[in-house]
Amino acid sequence: MKNLDQQIQQAGFWSAVLTLTTGLISAFLPLDVPNAYEATLADRVEWLNANSGLFILSWLNQIASMVALSGMLAAMAWYTARWNPLRALLGAVFVAFATMAFFIPKFMAVWTIPMLSEAIATQSTGYEMALGLLPVLNVTVPYSLYTSFDYLGFWLYSVFALLVCIPMTRGSLSAKIIGITLGLFGVIYNVLTAFILAGSIGRLQISDSLMTAALLLLVISIAALFLFRSPATHEGQGSA
Repeated sequence: MKNLDQQIQQAGFWSAVLTLTTGLISAFLPLDVPNAYEATLADRVEWLNANSGLFILSWLNQIASMVALSGMLAAMAWYTARWNPLRALLGAVFVAFATMAFFIPKFMAVWTIPMLSEAIATQSTGYEMALGLLPVLNVTVPYSLYTSFDYLGFWLYSVFALLVCIPMTRGSLSAKIIGITLGLFGVIYNVLTAFILAGSIGRLQISDSLMTAALLLLVISIAALFLFRSPATHEGQGSA
């Protein structure tokens, strides 16, 4: 078991490193056409065809970032299992669900969206279908099918955060920081979601509101470097 603990600790550390690295890279890669919220379908098609390779690279980086973040959170679930195995198990399940929710739209960004834009630009086979599908898979508009999957993924992360935040605070100093930040993320994200569903946050503010809350995951990733870099991760068993 100790060997498995060490392997998961190492996986958690390198997942945190990859999360931060891909997050930094994403700041320099375009995920959509400039002025994306107000861009017309014609603008989007023109930009996608001119920047297809860069667009695919940007979303491949997002896939790597999401997998790394999920790996780091799963390692945190394992860490909390010594104090509350049930919460840890449920947390890991929600991380798995979130990973799938994220992977579906991000794979569409790499595979489907470039093909749709090409079909529209060339008016080739599937042109009419592409005209209907590309707006549905808009990666920016907060009520598209695409972004709905993304926000579902973050909501599932927030449920994970609420499940493991209390057991996490029973660990080392870095674990306590992570636990408190996870609790804040879980509460804030769910409160914002409730406000959105109640119509208290406008459509233009949805993305900024939810992504600002998600920035807390950056704090968690930095703290995870300290949590998983040291053998102190392997503390004695606590009571449930």
